[in-house]
Amino acid sequence: QVHLVESGGGTAQAGGSLRLSCKVSGYSYSSNCKGWFRQAPGKEREWVAAIYVGGGSTYVADPVKGRFVISHDDAKNTVYLQMNSLKPEDTAMYYCAAEGGYSGRCPMVGDEYNFWGQGTQVTVSS
Repeated sequence: QVHLVESGGGTAQAGGSLRLSCKVSGYSYSSNCKGWFRQAPGKEREWVAAIYVGGGSTYVADPVKGRFVISHDDAKNTVYLQMNSLKPEDTAMYYCAAEGGYSGRCPMVGDEYNFWGQGTQVTVSS
């Protein structure tokens, strides 16, 4: 059975940093993508970043480009999201996702990922 467990969320001040982790167990297929999404209250789920585990290519959404970095530790089967220069608008529940099909780039749509974590809350105060 596949499990994704996020950690690292919390509260930070604007301009601060947090690092999210997502440990994947029961699944180790490498030729696909893992990603991060977020959802703020009253808003739709938003794609944040993705990484092609098989080749290392990374993709980051425009609102977080230059501030967030996605990475993957193959030995630990864990995907990370380093979040720097945080802004209040980054406040949301963050979810990791696994088994997104790779077709030249990673998917940016949640429906194209098969496994999800339970989420970790990130709150950024001004």
